[in-house]
Amino acid sequence: MFLRIDKLQTELPPPRRQDPNEAAALQELLGGKYGEMSTLGNYLFQSFNFRSKAKLRPFYSLVASITAEELGHVELVSNGVAMLNNGPDSEGDDEGDGGDISGAPFADMKDIRLAAGFFSHGGGAVPVNSNGMSWNADMVTTTGNVVVDLLHNFHLECGARLHKLRVYETVKDPTAREVCGYLLVRGSVHAHAYGLALQQLTGVDIHKMLPTPNINLMNIPECQKYLDEGSHRRLYRFSPNDYAEMSAIWGQGEMALPGDPPGELEVVPGMPEGGKIHQLTGVPSAFTPDYAPEEMFEIAAKLTAKI
Repeated sequence: MFLRIDKLQTELPPPRRQDPNEAAALQELLGGKYGEMSTLGNYLFQSFNFRSKAKLRPFYSLVASITAEELGHVELVSNGVAMLNNGPDSEGDDEGDGGDISGAPFADMKDIRLAAGFFSHGGGAVPVNSNGMSWNADMVTTTGNVVVDLLHNFHLECGARLHKLRVYETVKDPTAREVCGYLLVRGSVHAHAYGLALQQLTGVDIHKMLPTPNINLMNIPECQKYLDEGSHRRLYRFSPNDYAEMSAIWGQGEMALPGDPPGELEVVPGMPEGGKIHQLTGVPSAFTPDYAPEEMFEIAAKLTAKI
């Protein structure tokens, strides 16, 4: 089962301006071939289908705990997409635009690269790539063979690293860049972890293949604070009591990758401290949360007062 916390895995800065095209670029990290829906889908069903869990507990625990983190990555990217579509944080209440739709207030949206993000989803994120092509279950690999699945996961994380680097090169807004920077560090952890698991099972020196692509994360400013705090050395259990067995793979004197700040790998109980979820401003003329939401707000206030 899963425990949900009302935070993002890291704090995202508010966007400088409304930018649906940057949001569309970020969609690639959600519903693209190597996006977070793919990593989540693969690890989720591999963990469900894992054979001989009790006898292969370190490997099962590794896949299971990374699954939980990937749920948070889907949430993080989705919030980044919605924030960029929404624009800067509002100091006041939801926009009082009067709900006027007669003047075509969203005329520019028909020329936006991912117009369906507005037409169908009101600026929200959905599991599609940057061109609106739906993510689908054909991107899930769960063979039941531990080495094949781990090898696939290693490939998936290396592909995701390339994915994020390319998206990072196309975006300028601090929200989008923070999403990329955080995920580049955490994705590097996952690639390293799957590589170490393969090394334990096969004897292959996986360090010779990492990082892939071979670019130092310290070259990316948005990665720096996460490297400084040691995020590149940590795997989280996302559980108070379970999955500690993965420390036999991610630990036992194993060190950070060359090029990253040095230090020993560690398994951390629980989850990252996390950051706030931004409030997305309502826009009556876009019918979010409705054309005339005042009654909704009044009902919600009354319900909250009863608690």
